[in-house]
Amino acid sequence: MYYSDEVIEEVRSKNDIVDVISTYVRLQKKGSSYFGLCPFHNEKSPSFSVSRSKQMYYCFGCGAGGNVFTFLMEYENYSFVEALKYLADRAGVDLPEQEYSKEAKERADTKAILLEINKLAAQYYYVQLKNEQGAHALAYLKNRELSDDTIRAFGLGYSNKYSNDLYQYLRSKGYQSEMLLKAGLVSMDERQGVYDKFWNRVMFPIMDANSRVIGFGGRVMGDGKPKYLNSPETIIFDKSRNLYGLNRARSTKKPYFLLCEGYMDVISLHQAGFTNAVASLGTALTAGHASLIKRYVQEVYLTYDSDEAGTKAALRAVPILKDVGITARIIRMEPYKDPDEFIKNLGAEAFEERIGKARNGFMFSLEVLEKDYDLHTPEGKTDFMREAARRLTEFDEEIERKNYIEAVAAAYHVGNEDLQKLVARMAIQAGQASPARRPKPVKHQPKGKEDGIVKSQKILLTWLIEDVSIFRQIEPYITPSDFSGDLYRTVAELLYEQYEAGDVNPAKIMNHFTDEEEHREVASLFHTKIRELTTVKEQEKALKETVLRVKNHSIEVATRNLEPTDMKGLQRLMEVKSKMQDIQKLHISVN
Repeated sequence: MYYSDEVIEEVRSKNDIVDVISTYVRLQKKGSSYFGLCPFHNEKSPSFSVSRSKQMYYCFGCGAGGNVFTFLMEYENYSFVEALKYLADRAGVDLPEQEYSKEAKERADTKAILLEINKLAAQYYYVQLKNEQGAHALAYLKNRELSDDTIRAFGLGYSNKYSNDLYQYLRSKGYQSEMLLKAGLVSMDERQGVYDKFWNRVMFPIMDANSRVIGFGGRVMGDGKPKYLNSPETIIFDKSRNLYGLNRARSTKKPYFLLCEGYMDVISLHQAGFTNAVASLGTALTAGHASLIKRYVQEVYLTYDSDEAGTKAALRAVPILKDVGITARIIRMEPYKDPDEFIKNLGAEAFEERIGKARNGFMFSLEVLEKDYDLHTPEGKTDFMREAARRLTEFDEEIERKNYIEAVAAAYHVGNEDLQKLVARMAIQAGQASPARRPKPVKHQPKGKEDGIVKSQKILLTWLIEDVSIFRQIEPYITPSDFSGDLYRTVAELLYEQYEAGDVNPAKIMNHFTDEEEHREVASLFHTKIRELTTVKEQEKALKETVLRVKNHSIEVATRNLEPTDMKGLQRLMEVKSKMQDIQKLHISVN
């Protein structure tokens, strides 16, 4: 879908960022900016800054930043177009429908229709639950000790025994069979024709982070198979990127999520006051789930079933969460199977105690590993410690590895130094370490150098945005063509154009990028963390080094790409190289 830069800028300029963010975050004015607690990570002291003059926000704690579109994309999990539409509606701006491409319009229309259909289906199922034919399903939920308020809050319902009940209802509302098939609510074959996918089941509407119904889960009444049935994946339902209960848990004040296996566990925990419970949707935890969780919390407590399958699922989940920077802890439910049973038998207070006793994910994995060894024999304990040491080699950061070595040594009553030596030996055997202690010369690594150049370009763009005097000093020596990569070069071109026009507006530059990934990348360009530089002299030295690094890299790239017969190109390159001498002598003032 395409909207012109003029339309996007009109929407952005009519939605003051302070006013918009104030509806989500409590802000207080300090100097020229507004500060509050960051909604993207947990903190006690406000480090979330919103600038009315720049129309940008930035968190000094976690590095989140951008303009008003970025905020809604991150907070509400909107796409760029969804954020644009929301803000257009808020400001009373009519978006021109003709700027849809044909394919994008068809997809957007289909998505809107599927959301309508799912919403109607959820309402229909809820009504059926309260009717006579749903009495046994309602009795089932009551026997599970769910209150009327909980049933209503989660929109629980019932699908009738008739095989095309919902289909006939939705057709009467004017929806075509093709759309009902795309919604995953009906199936079709030659023998039966079109029939409901869900029948004689308690229905659990699945909602996205914005409380829109995107799919369903159904628990069969009786002995039918499968016991639980989920909607198939559609253009609005990706089970690997959605979590049941997230629409409610996202507003929790707790700094962690309780991650469950099933719908009833989530609902029971919410009813008991644990409103930070979520569950994956009939599938193992994925990297997509972990990334979604990371938007809201930095810590997860796994409340998986206490049986063997639940234990294995928890052990698989721990490294997936760790990979995105989430700390995982394990809550054990013994002697009960799951949180639902635990809460019913021991209550919320006892569950809170279990949370307090949750096991560190790595230490829990070793406790499970113990079952494979006889720790009462020297051979068994030695083999166990070897495997524990091998697992300890997987910690990349030295300080983290040392801390875990200390914890394992204390837990299993072995010498700390002995365990350190064993870990080092296991690392050598696995090819993860060298037996030589003295450092070896590091070979030239182009990839690492390229990463450093990217960082330098981001830092330079941040400086140029912040200070017009720096731009004027650097402008004769650094041009947009010195930035490598289409994204950075485009940002630099737009920034230079704004300086020429005398209207520097980074929030407007971001309007140029509507792809979600590009938008977030550009947001980071304007808020790149620059290491603490305490004196003006240090700042000026770092800035000059950055300019030289960017220019040097630009010359290297131009040299590599220069054709031997291109005499004009060679002449230009020589002129550029001569400028390097000028930059070497240049004094850049940051005041």
